[in-house]
Amino acid sequence: MAVHATSPVVIRFGRLGDTVLLAPLLRKLHLRYGAPCRLVSLGACSRTLYESSEDVAEVHWFASQHGWLWTNPRRFAVALALRSMREAPFYICEPDVRTRTKVRPMLALAGIAPEHCVFIEDIPLREGEHWIDWLLRFGDLAPAAFAATPALDPSPRTRAPSIRATPVERAQARAWLDTHGFGAAQPLVLMQPANKRTMRWNGVRDAADDDKSWPASRWAALARAILQWQPEAQILLCGCAAEAGYLESIRAETGLPRLLAPAGGLPLGLLRGLMELAHSMVSVDTGPAHLAAATGCPLVVLFGHRWPSMWAPRSACGSAVTVLGGLPHTSRVDLIGVEEVAQAWWRLPPRVEGNATVAAAMAGRRLRAAYSAG
Repeated sequence: MAVHATSPVVIRFGRLGDTVLLAPLLRKLHLRYGAPCRLVSLGACSRTLYESSEDVAEVHWFASQHGWLWTNPRRFAVALALRSMREAPFYICEPDVRTRTKVRPMLALAGIAPEHCVFIEDIPLREGEHWIDWLLRFGDLAPAAFAATPALDPSPRTRAPSIRATPVERAQARAWLDTHGFGAAQPLVLMQPANKRTMRWNGVRDAADDDKSWPASRWAALARAILQWQPEAQILLCGCAAEAGYLESIRAETGLPRLLAPAGGLPLGLLRGLMELAHSMVSVDTGPAHLAAATGCPLVVLFGHRWPSMWAPRSACGSAVTVLGGLPHTSRVDLIGVEEVAQAWWRLPPRVEGNATVAAAMAGRRLRAAYSAG
């Protein structure tokens, strides 16, 4: 993809969910400057998410932001790469502490002029404002050197991420399902029990120390409820390799053959492909929930000590996102009952796009199940 001098540079050192939420800003800046963005980010996930995006020309990433710039070779190399971007507008989307300690040293080393930079810390977050809306408002600003560049009024569709799987990822997802005995006509339900705080170096974090922890017994009970209502469904426990043991403990508690916990976890690209094929997902408030919404996968998401008004996943295609819990009323995920989650999943409408035959079959099965229950 061609890179122009005016290709805006976006800097954000967030995790998976934070990086997904950048998509509307990247789209807006692409349209505004007439060239795709260059993203400077944390973790290889950003490359997976955006390497095929028309709104991103390049992804410069490093694995860790910890330590001094001079002792982090990868971060130092990225800072040097910024020297070739000196003529571009820079949008720094980091909170003030990381801007001061992590971003400004990189900008100084690269020789980026202040008049080429704007910082999101200079426009305070409004009460009740969603993070995406804050980012889009930030995109209305322009560095002093680009003050003549007109702002754009985004359409409603650009206020939510749209991140699609690549053709290769879709093919890999179908092959993976075939290999693991998942039938093409069987509804695939994804569960995401873990979040970035679930695992520690010595095992699973104490649930009392994790407001996003939903007990394994409840995930098992939810799986039983889903399979009682939809006996044809297949349930897949999602997570990374480090979480595989935790996912296996949930699978073992159910003893259900239609519930799978992959031994090596799910790579991000494969997960994205599976999300495009899935019937739905139930997740705690974590990065994969945002990715599910961005791929159009109907979603139930459980919130703990965070404000859904600021962090609820959004779907550009209009797929359903049902939020349970969260501030100001619920401060812990384990205060949410199994029945509430099961009912919320049951009420999810079919995907907005995808296999119409499967959607129709699902609707018929639900009607039959409802009549049988009555």
